[in-house]
Amino acid sequence: MIVVRASTPSGPVVCPGCAVETGRVHGYFERRVTDVPVDGRPVVVRVRARRMRCSTVDCSRQTFREPLTGVAERYQRRTARLVTQVGRVVRELAGRAGVRALAGLGIPLSRQTALRALLRLPVPARPVPTVIGVDDFALRKRQRYATVIIDAVTGERVDVLADRTASTLEAWLREHPGVQVVCRDGSGAYAEAIRRALPDAVQVADRWHLWHNLAEAVGKEVAAHSACWGKTGPPPREGKRAATTRERWRQVHDLLDRGVGLLEISRRLNLALNTVKRYARIDQPERLVRAPQYRPTLVDPFRDHLRRRREEDPAVPVLQLLNEITELGYIGSQNLLYRYITQGRVESDRPAISPKRLSRYLLTHPNKLQDHQREWIDAATGACPEMTALAALIGDFAALLTPAPGNNERLTGWIDHARAEDLPHLHAFTRGLDLDRYGVDAALTREFHNGRTEGVNTKTKLIKRQMYGRAGFPLLRHRILLG
Repeated sequence: MIVVRASTPSGPVVCPGCAVETGRVHGYFERRVTDVPVDGRPVVVRVRARRMRCSTVDCSRQTFREPLTGVAERYQRRTARLVTQVGRVVRELAGRAGVRALAGLGIPLSRQTALRALLRLPVPARPVPTVIGVDDFALRKRQRYATVIIDAVTGERVDVLADRTASTLEAWLREHPGVQVVCRDGSGAYAEAIRRALPDAVQVADRWHLWHNLAEAVGKEVAAHSACWGKTGPPPREGKRAATTRERWRQVHDLLDRGVGLLEISRRLNLALNTVKRYARIDQPERLVRAPQYRPTLVDPFRDHLRRRREEDPAVPVLQLLNEITELGYIGSQNLLYRYITQGRVESDRPAISPKRLSRYLLTHPNKLQDHQREWIDAATGACPEMTALAALIGDFAALLTPAPGNNERLTGWIDHARAEDLPHLHAFTRGLDLDRYGVDAALTREFHNGRTEGVNTKTKLIKRQMYGRAGFPLLRHRILLG
């Protein structure tokens, strides 16, 4: 341990009671404060300070201790620079992790002291911005949620609310006037709160959620029409595994033709003996490729009914099919039925590509597609007119996601075009757009977005993992606002 002895300079001191300078000394005392370690060794500073006597007769502070300005605050046992270092560490790591990091720097603390140091850090006082972003995050998934409010232009945290109800957000907006634009997701509670508290404010829907909702509708449409496009597509390409199998078969049979024994082939090719025997028994490499086979499921007895219904109505909902076969005696789950349909087993043929993958190809920018991906899209759109219409609608909607004047009018034409096609799941998506049309129009015509709020939520997830669920909402709110 390194001990440093110091004393305060002589001279008058301002009385904290009446703000009058006094040079009268009542007595002396010693303060013992811990400083920043040197070479891993703790440093203790012992300061000899004065107790002063106020010269004002009617002052409420007859005597007072001389402050150690710039060295240590009142009642503190650590120097100001040590407090600053501790605050920077606990701001990022909080309790236990912060204590472990500080111990490695030669600053021993308990986790309770570290949390107190964290909560003493002042939250920056920020004015209410004119453009805010509002989003929710889970305190406990599917049970408790909170609301974060940020400056949508700079990304700075403004406040964190304890829940995500409309009344809580409405009260906050009324207490903080000056907001003109609110960026939010498709939450009806947030929209209602903003309408009640700020009827003149502009609500901007989140463009990412618009694209996400379209992607979900596209996935359902592609799966519903899998019977139409599932049997088409470019010929399957030989992958690396098939090429390796063919080359090994050729090597094994070349050595056999030259009279080399199986054990010697195993040594030369660095293969297991049983593998060499298996290759030697096969006269053609194509016979080594095994056709995929399905295991029997609870849906198999109802395949004829499902096939007939999907031929009558390709877009029939899975839930409706589930209800129909349940009345016929089906005892399985909806997920099992959904997988059975998307695998193409209703039509008794396995699609060469899954509906999920084809949906991903349709939703990818054309410039980022590879040649074989374009071949799949061309084959699906050429075999199924619904896929042709769907691909065109996806491209037109993607162009609307770049904000520009007049996109709201183009969206009206896009909705009319989508409703004219036989795409029931896309019709449901258009109904959702109508329910939040003002927010969607603002999202497509204005540059504001809710992306920075999603970024804050990502950082919040990291903070929650660091605290392992042991801390309460006040500490979580404090760390989010320190940001």
